[in-house]
Amino acid sequence: MSTTPEGRQLLLEDLNPEQRAAVTLPHESALILAGAGSGKTRVLTTRIVWLIQTGQVSPHGILAVTFTNKAAKEMMTRIAAMLPINTRGMWVGTFHGLANRLLRTHWRESGLPQSFQILDSSDQLSAVKRLMKAMNVDTEKYEPKKVQWFINGHKEAGRRARDAEAFDEYSMRMAELFEAYDAQCQREGVADFPELLLRSYELLYRNEPLREHYRDRFRHILVDEFQDTNTLQYRWLKLFAGPHAALFAVGDDDQSIYAFRGANTANMAEFEREFAHGNVIKLEQNYRSHGNILTAANTLISQNAHRLGKNLWTAEGEGEPIRIFEAYSDQDEASFVVDEVKTLNREGVALSDMALLYRSNAQSRVLEHALFSARVPYRVYGGLRFFERQEIKHALAYLRLLTNPEDDGAFLRVVNFPTRGIGARTLEQLADHAARAGTSLWQAACTQKGTSTQKGTSTQKGTSSSGGKMAGFARLIEDIKQATADLPLAEVIDHVIEASGLADYYRADKDGADRLENLNELINAAALFSEEGGLMDDASAEIAPGAPASTEMPSELDRFLAHAALEAGEHQAGAGHDALQLMTVHAAKGLEFHAVFITGLEESLFPHEQSASEENGLEEERRLMYVAITRARRRLYLSHAQSRMLHGQIRYSLPSRFLDELPEQVLHNLSRRDSGHAAGVQQTTRDYGTAAPRHPGNDTGFKVGQSVAHSKFGTGIIIDFEGRGADARVQVKFRDTGTKWLALAYARLSPA
Repeated sequence: MSTTPEGRQLLLEDLNPEQRAAVTLPHESALILAGAGSGKTRVLTTRIVWLIQTGQVSPHGILAVTFTNKAAKEMMTRIAAMLPINTRGMWVGTFHGLANRLLRTHWRESGLPQSFQILDSSDQLSAVKRLMKAMNVDTEKYEPKKVQWFINGHKEAGRRARDAEAFDEYSMRMAELFEAYDAQCQREGVADFPELLLRSYELLYRNEPLREHYRDRFRHILVDEFQDTNTLQYRWLKLFAGPHAALFAVGDDDQSIYAFRGANTANMAEFEREFAHGNVIKLEQNYRSHGNILTAANTLISQNAHRLGKNLWTAEGEGEPIRIFEAYSDQDEASFVVDEVKTLNREGVALSDMALLYRSNAQSRVLEHALFSARVPYRVYGGLRFFERQEIKHALAYLRLLTNPEDDGAFLRVVNFPTRGIGARTLEQLADHAARAGTSLWQAACTQKGTSTQKGTSTQKGTSSSGGKMAGFARLIEDIKQATADLPLAEVIDHVIEASGLADYYRADKDGADRLENLNELINAAALFSEEGGLMDDASAEIAPGAPASTEMPSELDRFLAHAALEAGEHQAGAGHDALQLMTVHAAKGLEFHAVFITGLEESLFPHEQSASEENGLEEERRLMYVAITRARRRLYLSHAQSRMLHGQIRYSLPSRFLDELPEQVLHNLSRRDSGHAAGVQQTTRDYGTAAPRHPGNDTGFKVGQSVAHSKFGTGIIIDFEGRGADARVQVKFRDTGTKWLALAYARLSPA
């Protein structure tokens, strides 16, 4: 782009007045309060180009900070497209990326070797474990992960071991481990991620000539997503900001949703006082969403106190009303979502332009199952599909051992998880023993006689303690097998999760709450599987013609494991294929879609129950809902369920308070009858308590009130019906076994 006056005018041509004011600011600090979809990335990039074009600064005099490598690359690409310059030497990147660059340049001054290596999270945990082993630290009392959190928490707050508050034996020992860990990293010439920022901060803080050098160099400092900065990041930025620097901070306090990562929303107000001095430009024109969506978002977020304040608007018109659907159950909700997705897809909306959002990862299981059954390709954005998650694979491995202890893969996955002191060397010896004997690892483990059931006694002279631990694991599996022999499937899984130690392990994990929710959802999946007759029940139970009479049906657990394996391996769209997007609301930040479904809008789910016990927790949840709403361009669905299966039991819920905080005039309550065709007339009532009637007609040959027979559950009467074709389900009240939902594609009901 030309640097002539005409070129500069062309640069500003498509900007609205507020954007243009932000881009053309004189040499002064300012806070740019940029709402969702207001073009903040464009403003930030154009500001950089404007400064260079007008000769106010050279490319090397700019420091631009983003939060993701993706955003940094996008910014560099845009700058290169707008200016005929080589951007490689520009300081544009993430906090950690720029800190690394600083330390590489001044490695001597920072006290690091020139070729220092960076530890990721797993590398860091391994380093902590090595240290604790060398120091002979009790890993049950001082869990390695908790030691890692202690170290990182203090570093991210700008504190070294000497600054850590140590008021009892436990905290003093943690501080000692922190100090020893730092010494180990220094000795080995490595640095973890928090260390990059802390050490670069310390370097600038104590080295005045170096600090002044960079202050003289960077006269313009630009920061994206300022609302997500933590305490140390803000302090790091201030060290670069000399008396003649202009700080250009772009952010949205209404989209601050990372308090759990240390983000400090107070930084924005502090920045306004320290640097901007009231120089605030609000970008309120939204280029993403229609008016009704923005009205809902504005009304919702206005409930939060201590906002800097803005009101999004659009020139695009009001658009369609926001659709609200109340389901009978979480399965009913999932079925509704699938129906709407199919309808939209038939109308020409690409699957990839639709997103299913949920508050926590565990909620994806019911949605995934419905999509799997309907053969709708989908992709879990920013995470793993339900049956591929670590904690689920652990639980399934224990279940596989119950039904087939010869499964070496399952054995290796959980023999030392949670940790039992069984190391790699012990497993190598076990594998050698199994190979020599021509047996499975399980059989080899059962021959280990390190300990007996009597504490303090040994059944075999000279056997190592590792052998006893291996034998202990074998006994654990046998004990679980005996304890669960006569239990229903859901209770089997519940018992396995508790008895194996998985539940306790994740309860003690700082980030284990989501994993516990997923494990509870696995219990729900099992309960639903049993309720529906095992999905493959009749098909797999039917003995092929000519088969021997002794042919045995696979157990319910075997069928469930097969179902989990099949669902894990099917319908995940490949790269480049059109697929529905599933993600948590946190993962959705920064994205936009034609149609958005926000599911599970119930009290204790969204807002999450933990928010009640956290300071400003409800306001953070409301900001999260605000982010979810503003992902939608044209169509927005909000759904909740009267009942939801939690921990294998049906729980009844109240609709989320966020629904009551939305303006009535932009809402349209759907029923089954008009779902997918609701763009027309808006309902005038707002009765969330009235469940939607189901399709009165169907093409299955069955109807409500009809007597039916099932091979496993006996005779009963159809009392409810939902779905069509392959997705059809009936609720049957059986005479002897109670009420159950059955998928007609599998249940093989017959008229009674």
